[in-house]
Amino acid sequence: MSGTRALIQKKITFYGAGAMAEAIARGLISRSVLSPSSITMMNRSNKERLQELENKYGVITASEAAAKEDVLQTTDVIVLSMKPKDAAEALRYLGPLLSPGQLVVSVIAGMTIETMQTLLGKKHPVVRTMPNTSSTIGLGATGIAFSDEVSENDQKLVRTLFEAVGIVTIIEESTIETLTGVSGSGPAYIYYMMEAMIEAGVRGGLTSDQARDLTVQTVLGAARMVQQTGESPEDLRKKVTSPNGSTQAALEVLAKGNFTETVIAAVDRCAERSREMGDALKEEIN
Repeated sequence: MSGTRALIQKKITFYGAGAMAEAIARGLISRSVLSPSSITMMNRSNKERLQELENKYGVITASEAAAKEDVLQTTDVIVLSMKPKDAAEALRYLGPLLSPGQLVVSVIAGMTIETMQTLLGKKHPVVRTMPNTSSTIGLGATGIAFSDEVSENDQKLVRTLFEAVGIVTIIEESTIETLTGVSGSGPAYIYYMMEAMIEAGVRGGLTSDQARDLTVQTVLGAARMVQQTGESPEDLRKKVTSPNGSTQAALEVLAKGNFTETVIAAVDRCAERSREMGDALKEEIN
């Protein structure tokens, strides 16, 4: 990125240095949204992980207690990206260190804005996000909900940060569990369908490599068709389904298995489970 001016002149700290934190940092650097020297990464105790990230991306790392405290007091944005079980302790520690101009952004599943502000001990500007794993290759889908205290400029900043790893949807926090059911966990449903298609191909005589390659390309092509043509999945499905043809025969089997209602039930159960986990987390903290 030498010679290229970063889009954002802010300092960002990832409090937690796992896969999602790395994905977002990589996206920010590769798209010249932030320079590596503007990104600090820290975790509880894994110095080897921090050294790996420093070597790979040129980011700053902080591992000693005094250095961590200094960074948390001076950075512009703190991205909470630790495991949910470590979040309460981290937020209680963070609260007294924060000044009004700093922004707290969470990628922690199940933790509500209200819970985070309670743990911080004040109505601090907080952003709750739900990215998905496709963010690791820049094709993520992230839902974002803002607390009332987040300024318009900070809302724009957060959008820009997450657009570095995919598309962004601004939502009311009350719908974030539904979003979790659709896009947060959604990649797993597609992978499950792909597993079945590959298995069907192998049982029908294709090699496992052939079945895999054909399935991957089919899923990729179908998604791109929806994206590039602007047509609905329903219309595209009808176009490839000839009356009394082989595709119609296949779809009838799926319909007999209540395919649509089963998928909807899966999304609903995912959202319900996300709420249950959030409630359990809140109860545990209280």
